[in-house]
Amino acid sequence: MSVAPVEIVGESIVPRLRSGALSLVDAIGQSLAAVGPTLTPALNITVVAGLAGVGCWMSYFLGTLGVVIVAASVGVLAARHPEAGSYFVYVGRTFGAFTGALAGWAMISAYMFTAISTSLAFIIFLGDLLEVMHLSLSEWAKALVMLVYIATVTFGAYRDIKLSSRAGLVMEIISLSIIIAITALFVHVHGTVVDRVQLDVSSLKWGGVFSALPFVIFSFVGFESSATLAKESSNPARNIPRSVIGCAAFAGIFFTLMAYFMVLGMGDDSDTLGKSTAPFTDVAARAGLGWASTIVYCGAVISVFACTLASINAASRLLYSMGKYQFLHRSMGMVHDTHQTPHRAILVCGGLLAAVCLSMTPLGYLDAFGYAGTIASFGFVVVYLALCIVAPLDLKKTGEMRPKHVVNALFGTVLMLFVIVGSVYPVPTYPYNELPYLFFAYMAIGAVWFALLKWRSPQILGTIAHDMEE
Repeated sequence: MSVAPVEIVGESIVPRLRSGALSLVDAIGQSLAAVGPTLTPALNITVVAGLAGVGCWMSYFLGTLGVVIVAASVGVLAARHPEAGSYFVYVGRTFGAFTGALAGWAMISAYMFTAISTSLAFIIFLGDLLEVMHLSLSEWAKALVMLVYIATVTFGAYRDIKLSSRAGLVMEIISLSIIIAITALFVHVHGTVVDRVQLDVSSLKWGGVFSALPFVIFSFVGFESSATLAKESSNPARNIPRSVIGCAAFAGIFFTLMAYFMVLGMGDDSDTLGKSTAPFTDVAARAGLGWASTIVYCGAVISVFACTLASINAASRLLYSMGKYQFLHRSMGMVHDTHQTPHRAILVCGGLLAAVCLSMTPLGYLDAFGYAGTIASFGFVVVYLALCIVAPLDLKKTGEMRPKHVVNALFGTVLMLFVIVGSVYPVPTYPYNELPYLFFAYMAIGAVWFALLKWRSPQILGTIAHDMEE
């Protein structure tokens, strides 16, 4: 019979997270599920195709280069600081506790709004699937199904991190296999993989290719999430960098190829692809594979479940770490005696997820999905920017910084700044133009809270300089 690991706090013995429970495969499952690569051909690619035209694949290719560089920065920090709630610690140990707390605050919103957007997407894809079968759900039934969905995801995260990581990987492999198989079919119907229009790079709309990069980066968010589970990994210095960089590279290759083949399947009609609400289904239908829509929607439903589960896992670890450092209520840093998961943090995440999803449903599921995904993206990109700057500075402390680390940091920083600027200028249409201010208000609330904490209990902020997580 296994014994749960514990740590001594004062005179009390309390359980710890399940150290060494996750293998490299489990870490990959967490990051891959958080990215949810199936969602890009199923929905997200529409915006990129609308902006970049037949250069859609080039936008994803350039975005892949940038994201892999950012992933390399994450890998450097993950190898040096294998902590739960990693980003809170990474930034805090270089820029100070206050900035670290804000980074953790930003990432909590990022993962929670990702979970919100994928929960809403679950209802969208489920509705599409039922429509194919000439069925439908009432608004009350949709709300009830969504609550059952959220409860199931929360239970999975609460019960066992190894089980939920493996489940996420299996579900994502199934959905990816469906997409890849159908892609192979419509490419076969097309008769060739060569598309001279797309491969003529001199004729691409380069302005559109670069304008689409902010939306391209948003397709990758979540690749870094396995770093939040470093404390539970069997070999975090090896497994976390490999899973983060590997998932970023895999997702990028998949996105680039899917963009190329989908434009090919549409006969280079990127305008139609850019206006589609079900892009992959439309491509399959053009190849005479209309029957595939049911399978595609099944794959999408599986993928969003895996993505929601991975997001709850990541958000709860951030709450756990910040709770242990007492930036948030200390109950967030408690671990279940048997399951060795941060159960209270997970339950808070599940409750918030249900409440926010229900409050957003009057906006319409598709619109609410877009709003939640956009807010999530702000949190990710701001922290990605900070990590690019932190990585070489962290290496400099021990004399390990090399010119390549500086070059990587500069490239990643410029890319993230471009994404941030591109998200707010030109000014988006209403209500997207107001979402940056909502995110700013959220960050301001966190800043005020941490400033008060620093004033009332300055010793708490000082503890981040030390490794409190044995």
